[in-house]
Amino acid sequence: MKIAVIGTGYVGLVTGTCFAETGNMVTCVDIDEKKINKLNSGEITIYEPGLEKLFLRNQKEGRLHFTQSLGDAIADAEVIFLALPTPPGEDGSADLKYILGVANDLGKILQPGSYKVIVDKSTVPVGTSAKVRAAVLQSSSQDLSEAFDIVSNPEFLREGVAVEDFMKPDRVVIGTASERAIKIMTELYTPFVRQGNPVIFMDEHSAELTKYAANAFLAVKISFMNEIAQLCERLGADVDMVRKGIGSDERIGKRFLFPGIGYGGSCFPKDVKALAKSAKDADYDFKILQAVMDVNEIQKQHLIPKIKAHFNDNIAGKHFALWGLSFKPNTDDIREAPALSMIDALTAAGATVAAFDPEAMKNTKNETGDKIRFAQNQYDALLDADALIIATEWNEFRTPDFDKIFAMLKTKAIFDGRNLFDPAQMQKKKFHYESVGRPAMV
Repeated sequence: MKIAVIGTGYVGLVTGTCFAETGNMVTCVDIDEKKINKLNSGEITIYEPGLEKLFLRNQKEGRLHFTQSLGDAIADAEVIFLALPTPPGEDGSADLKYILGVANDLGKILQPGSYKVIVDKSTVPVGTSAKVRAAVLQSSSQDLSEAFDIVSNPEFLREGVAVEDFMKPDRVVIGTASERAIKIMTELYTPFVRQGNPVIFMDEHSAELTKYAANAFLAVKISFMNEIAQLCERLGADVDMVRKGIGSDERIGKRFLFPGIGYGGSCFPKDVKALAKSAKDADYDFKILQAVMDVNEIQKQHLIPKIKAHFNDNIAGKHFALWGLSFKPNTDDIREAPALSMIDALTAAGATVAAFDPEAMKNTKNETGDKIRFAQNQYDALLDADALIIATEWNEFRTPDFDKIFAMLKTKAIFDGRNLFDPAQMQKKKFHYESVGRPAMV
């Protein structure tokens, strides 16, 4: 099948590459000339484990192409995926200017005699499919009413395991009432669900809401456990034990119950805000979502009072090593990353920071400039540090050289925002160790 993917960001590049991997001919289009030149020269533009191998193989086999020309990309395409950004507006609503802008462009290019399926792959508010259809029709001087159908096909990709999620999805959600579009989408996704995972067909509005509901529910679980962690610290309980106790209940499940310093990234923050705004527009006060957002903002600062208390409420002139900048491991994405919030708080209080992250330092430097020092490795970050702060649970941070850390740190203090280490072990090694929802070892 011939496919066009409009947008070569995180979703677009993964989508295009994975469809090419199953034998489809894919053309990805983007207005960013530098990005297209890099991609055409074999340089991948995002960090995602497993993606580069598929990208290079399908480019070599001639199944994956990149262009700036929208007309060339969609000329022979049977399916057109819209994988465009929907950044949050000031009121929390999803900004549809990129999607509707492309819809207008498509209306000027599409021809009545050539049927195509236009697929909203981006995370969009309920009613977007109707807006896209209207934009295409209004921008055309021809009758395109029978030339295309709009499908809502939300992505459920987790950064760090996106290739696996795409190639072996838990489920595929497709929103459309068109039998013609259903047939094409079924054929397209059949190679990915051979093990029997469901392809769920529904109306467009339900598909659009399903994406927001899924991300919002996971954000609820995260913030709930972070509040339980807060309570554990006050009552002398151990959040790890509580997590295991409730996670074994199959009605709750084990995933997304690990406490920490809040969620970030490209999905949860903006999707929770957008769903809350949609509820407000529908005259409904979604109290749980507002609580989730409030808790998350508080949690990003959870370690700061602990750090200040350890230094007698004065960290001016203190120097901190920070391990981890990305919002989660196995990605270079720093959007809404808790580490950035901590950097702001520490530097505002007069402290300095040296940070290391395996993948996200370039993106962070673009954001912070020379506000902090970027270390060559995790131990270089410890040079002259008064304490170590852990903000991201990269695997290489889980079993470090504790003797080296102890020797390099001035006050032998570790503030662990991801609960990587065993408190009892830290006590034996004579660290001052504080984490989230567990007893401090001092």
